[in-house]
Amino acid sequence: MGLNVVIVGATGAVGVEFMNVLERRNFPIAQLTLLASCRSAGTTLRFKGRDVVVRELTKDAFIGQHLALFSAGSGVSKEYRQACVEAGCLMVDNSSAFRMEDGVPLVVPEINPGEAVKALQKNGGKGVIANPNCTTIIALMALAPLHRVAGIKRLVAATYQAASGAGHAAMVELQESTRDFLDGKPVVPKVLPHPYAFNLFPHNSPMTANGYCEEEIKLQKESRKILADDSLRITATCVRVPVLRTHAEALNVEFHRPITVEHAYALLRESVGVTVLEDRASNRWAMPTDVAGKDNVYVGRLRRDLSQDNTLELWVVGDQLLKGAALNAVQCAEVALVGKLAANSA
Repeated sequence: MGLNVVIVGATGAVGVEFMNVLERRNFPIAQLTLLASCRSAGTTLRFKGRDVVVRELTKDAFIGQHLALFSAGSGVSKEYRQACVEAGCLMVDNSSAFRMEDGVPLVVPEINPGEAVKALQKNGGKGVIANPNCTTIIALMALAPLHRVAGIKRLVAATYQAASGAGHAAMVELQESTRDFLDGKPVVPKVLPHPYAFNLFPHNSPMTANGYCEEEIKLQKESRKILADDSLRITATCVRVPVLRTHAEALNVEFHRPITVEHAYALLRESVGVTVLEDRASNRWAMPTDVAGKDNVYVGRLRRDLSQDNTLELWVVGDQLLKGAALNAVQCAEVALVGKLAANSA
């Protein structure tokens, strides 16, 4: 028995990764429907060796569907939420639209899978699961195992974020502007606010009154919700760097209880979805080129903060389009629907 699955925003960078992840993980699909704006309707995409024509998104597109994977921006998610849920279709949303809404589970399946199951049980198998922000997912994959043991008191994060977080058009702009720069041509930014090739700048999300950009606020608020700990003190500086699809994060973590570097390494090596990659003798740690296209989040360079007790430094790298977006969303659907499907079929 398979599920009828809809992808909203199918022609975008995350939409394409949705299809790749569904195929790789052999997600039980009876029928796949690809939806996008009227501009993209009629486009043909490949899934499991066959062509699938993209249809225009309408409010009746969710009738008879079991799962809708959304990655078309918060405005689209808000507009089509009611139609999706009323059709009895589970909505897994990759935008920021519902992440902090009470009653909507914000889920990283390796950390809090039970939140998705509980929310759906309350709503008769319908409703919304929110996919966290990519920066939050990648950080918490490394932090959650340590938090369970030692309790995080304060996090200071510096993130180095790839073009993919701003969408396919930003990735294309990085590629084209790099060619233009090397060819001695003028570089005129169109998607991002500043020249991107051989450059970096503080994250381009909207600035708030307190001096933090929205990306930095997301890391603060979402981490507290996922870890179910409102006492967490979190500060971040998010930076856009000229990398195509992989985020890197330098994390300084103060704990309530002592934890050694050796114990932290042991916990991370045992954690599902985490890979420790390093060669201290060669000063070699995970880089975006190592991690692009990989499902796991990569961790290394753990060390004791010499300036403060009960504090460790970590280096974390993750593919923004995979674990930071499409993979995590599909895993949410697997927890919520595939497990239920298997139980019903037994």
